[in-house]
Order: sequence, then structure tokens, then C-alpha cells
Amino acid sequence: MAQIDTGGGDQGKSKQKKMNARVDFTPMVDMIMLLVTFFMLCTTLLKPQTMEIVMPSDKEDIKKENKSQVQTDEAITIIIDKDNKIYYFEGKPSEATLQETSYGKDGIRAVLLNKNKQAKAEVDKLKKEFEGKYSANAEKDKKNKAEFKERLSKIKNADGTPTAIIKPTDASTYKNLIDILDEMANCYIGKYVIDKVNEQDKAMVAGLAK
Repeated sequence: MAQIDTGGGDQGKSKQKKMNARVDFTPMVDMIMLLVTFFMLCTTLLKPQTMEIVMPSDKEDIKKENKSQVQTDEAITIIIDKDNKIYYFEGKPSEATLQETSYGKDGIRAVLLNKNKQAKAEVDKLKKEFEGKYSANAEKDKKNKAEFKERLSKIKNADGTPTAIIKPTDASTYKNLIDILDEMANCYIGKYVIDKVNEQDKAMVAGLAK
């Protein structure tokens, strides 16, 4: 039997065109550079939010034997304990009476403001003075804010203002400490220090709890 030649040969096979898959990363590089620049600028412009802790006065004109007495007379000791309990006493521990209070405006804030009456009155006057000094001029407004901050710092750290000694126990929480530090700013107290609870402090708290 004769074979019929279709004449197609390889011509009947379909040919597929191969395309190279290529991803252009040039726009991605540009975007990454923009993000890096953005984060660098933000990191540079953002200033760390810190609380200024001013230690008790160390002036040379105060005799060494009088320094501890001056600080003790002006001191208020705050003991932070577990279960959101807070205690305080004024003056020397051996002569003081430990009292319990609470957080907030009717508690430790009222105690601190009462002890820092003079500074509060001067700060209120300062605020009223600068209320009318607002300026649309950015440079002048910045200058006024810097002046206000400087004068406020002088009032808070002036002679005769109280020194707060903050003593958190091991059972207190970090939030308790932050709340007390906030009260330092609310009550215009510029001189405060965080100290460790000693055995005498523990005995006073235990005696009050009985």
C-alpha cells in the first residue's frame, strides 16, 4: 500500500516564543531610599522624652554640717508600697509620724501642694504673666517659651522649696513610680531623688499597718 506524504513535516508543529522573565527593581530601590531618608530625619528630629531629676543643693556657701539639716527640714519622704498603697512623712524619720494617703488630687498631690505653697503661688503668677505673651511670630514665641521654662525652673529649685525623697519598695509597681514622678511636675517640685527603702522605713510601715 502506498504511503501518502502529507508534506507537513515539522511545519505542523507550533513554535512557542520564549520570553525572559525580568523584574525591574529600580523603583523598589528608589522607594527604599525614600524610606531610609524618612526614618533618618524622624530619628534626628525626635528628642528623647526624659524627666529632669535635680539633686539636693550642693552650694559651696552652705557648710557641710548644715547641709543634711537643711535638706531634712525641707524634705518629704514618700514610700511606695504594694497594692497601690502610699505613705509619707516630713522631716527626720526619728521625729516624724508616718501617714497613709492615696494617689490623685485629693491624696499625695494635695499633700505636696500644701508643702509647696510658695512655689505654686509664684508659678500661678508666672502663668498669668505669659498668657498675654503669645505671638504669631515663631521665633518670638519660641523665645517666650524658653524664658518661661527658665523662670519656672528657678522657681521650682529655689531655696526653701521642698525636697522629695521617693522610696519604692520591691512590692511596688513601675506604674506607681511613674505616677509619683508625674506628681513632682504637677506640684512644681524641682528637687527630688529616688532612694532605697531602709529598715527604719520598713519598720514604720509595718507599725502603721498593725
